Amino acid sequence: MSVAIIKLSSKGQIVIPKEIRDALHWQAGTQLTLVSSVSGVTLKAASKKAGGNLGDLIGMLQHDGPPVSVDALCRPVDYCADWEESEKRNQ
Repeated sequence: MSVAIIKLSSKGQIVIPKEIRDALHWQAGTQLTLVSSVSGVTLKAASKKAGGNLGDLIGMLQHDGPPVSVDALCRPVDYCADWEESEKRNQ
């Protein structure tokens, strides 16, 4: 863990020392979260999940086979049959 003493500029900006940026793999454009508390502030990389929405997931799962009906998708799965078939393949 590194410690650095830095100054706040007249515009309210700070510079994170290169040694710390490199250790944290922070590059230009990295989004950071600043959390204030009674004792000061904490600065950390913003979660990559933050700000996402379901629309970002469209097309993530691809299916190369023929269309599957809703009835087929909702049909109960016979795990015993799947297990037996899997065991045959592994022998």
